[in-house]
Amino acid sequence: MTATISSLWSADPPAGLSRQLHDLLRTGIDRNRPTQVFFRADDIGPVDEPFRRLMRLFASHHMPLCLAVVPEWLNQERWREMQRFEPENPGWCWHQHGWQHQNHEAQGKKSEFGNSRTREAIVSDLHRGRDRLEEILGPLLVPVFTPPWNRCGEATLQALPELGYAAISRAQGAKPSSPANLPDLDVNVDLHTRREQDPRQGWANLLSEFGEAARCGRMGIMIHHQRMNNTAFAFLDLLLPLLKTHQAVSCCNFKTLLRPAGKVDDQG
Repeated sequence: MTATISSLWSADPPAGLSRQLHDLLRTGIDRNRPTQVFFRADDIGPVDEPFRRLMRLFASHHMPLCLAVVPEWLNQERWREMQRFEPENPGWCWHQHGWQHQNHEAQGKKSEFGNSRTREAIVSDLHRGRDRLEEILGPLLVPVFTPPWNRCGEATLQALPELGYAAISRAQGAKPSSPANLPDLDVNVDLHTRREQDPRQGWANLLSEFGEAARCGRMGIMIHHQRMNNTAFAFLDLLLPLLKTHQAVSCCNFKTLLRPAGKVDDQG
């Protein structure tokens, strides 16, 4: 997988970035209706330096993090390496990110669980991925599915609740819509898989996403740690305490979001 760093992280952040973020939160968030904020880190498996740095950063700020694990990328050796981060910490939410993170579409946009595959193949890979994670993670696995590239087909959406998955997490506005018995815990702020060539436009668009997310009452922030450099890590180090200290922000993970509906066990 090629880890391209978006243009905005290759330039200096805008002047007064902390104040801009503070103002976006202050003006966008309804103080009478707490805004739920979660972070979803995709492509979890290898225990490399970007991963270690990400985990240390979130742990230092006591910030919850949803970890989307690619089943084929995780093995017992890597899981042993992750023990240094206390994987049973209730702030972490370990869940399934596809099976192999492999594209199966011959044309169009990439998808591992798209319309070109049969239902039998889809169900088989869902089972294989979940069985592998259950074997390694045990009760720490939360029954939420994040499809690679934030997209999947109708057959996958119908199969997930039948197989016991409590929710899916895609990008906001993803199609087709999920069925009523499968909540979509969507992300609406993309930190690292951005395509703007001009860093100034990238920052403008990113801050606009933050503003829109603040106004909608739930902010889901997507992370790709392999695409992060020092500037990207410094931004998170700035953002996390702003969110943690905002009176109308509730920092959470998927377990928290699903708990009112009784979808998952209370694990902290």
